[in-house]
Amino acid sequence: MKPTGKQNVLEWLIDFTNGIVKSAMPGEEGKKFNLLAFTLFLFIFVSNQLGLFLQIGFGDKTLIKSPTSSPLTTLTFAFLVILLSHFMGVIQLGFKGYLKNSYLSPVAMFIPINLIEEFTNLLTLALRLYGNIYAGEVLLTLIGGAVSMGPVMTVVALPVEMIWQGFSLFIGSIQAYVFVTLSMVYIGGKVQKE
Repeated sequence: MKPTGKQNVLEWLIDFTNGIVKSAMPGEEGKKFNLLAFTLFLFIFVSNQLGLFLQIGFGDKTLIKSPTSSPLTTLTFAFLVILLSHFMGVIQLGFKGYLKNSYLSPVAMFIPINLIEEFTNLLTLALRLYGNIYAGEVLLTLIGGAVSMGPVMTVVALPVEMIWQGFSLFIGSIQAYVFVTLSMVYIGGKVQKE
């Protein structure tokens, strides 16, 4: 049976996310995270794009928008990834091996720097995604508001909005890729020995 277009796209996505995992964790332990990377990529990609096509507002309040345009959502995603990286590090290396690999190497005096790094990993993973998606939705709202200023502004705003939606689609895709790549790098740093 010849593969269809949908099957080709799905296989390409699986190969794409498997490549992300392989570049972060080239050993055999990386294969455990292929499904996680695929699921995380699709979930974040769809979450990023929801606000482009489905924004429901009532007055000045937006009721439905992209979930990733909320800092709580992206902080939760990032926290779960960081928590999973620590958990898998303990599972893979044992508690003593995890502590030695994550915090005591190359020397124990770097513990404060390593702890700060954990906190900054969480913040950068979350806030990069949030900032890009939120800014895109704010700009789309501003451009959409220009349509109500009259027919001349409508003629100007509609092409600009279509261009910006295309750009936001690209940015949402890139942000899903970056989030998954950094997630796999952080997990790889915990489960692989230095």
